[in-house]
Amino acid sequence: MAFRLMSEDLKDGGQLALAQVYNGMGHHGGNTSPQLSWADPPAGTQSFALTLFDPDAPTGSGWWHWLVANIPADCSSLPRGAGSGQAALPRGAVMARNDYGSSDFGGAAPPPGPAHRYIFTLYALKVGHIEVDSHSSGAKVGFMVNMNRLATATLTAHYAAQ
Repeated sequence: MAFRLMSEDLKDGGQLALAQVYNGMGHHGGNTSPQLSWADPPAGTQSFALTLFDPDAPTGSGWWHWLVANIPADCSSLPRGAGSGQAALPRGAVMARNDYGSSDFGGAAPPPGPAHRYIFTLYALKVGHIEVDSHSSGAKVGFMVNMNRLATATLTAHYAAQ
């Protein structure tokens, strides 16, 4: 079986629910991280990292919405609200700084116009720990996970401002 990422709250290719929309910047959403689960990581996986990225944000460099590193290899899911303080992250996991400037889940908040893509990427890593913390940037997390990745699994949802 192929490494895969799934969710009870999201459908790959579907629309984000209001629960995953930011509460601010003109948006009135729940700002709640979705439930995520995964299966069939490759042999040799020692930890996982998760990112949520909007490549369509009008910044010239996209927008990091959520970055979680050092998820233990024996973990296979994150509960709804784990990035929003409504449920616990696995022991040892750390959330890095998103582009809202906080170390948590930041929901969708696109400007009016076409729908944006929100790409959840789970990385299976060949190391048990990467050197990032709550102040690390998306670029640093991206560098560390790409230097240590064995495989990735993605789930993409869309959202347009109403």
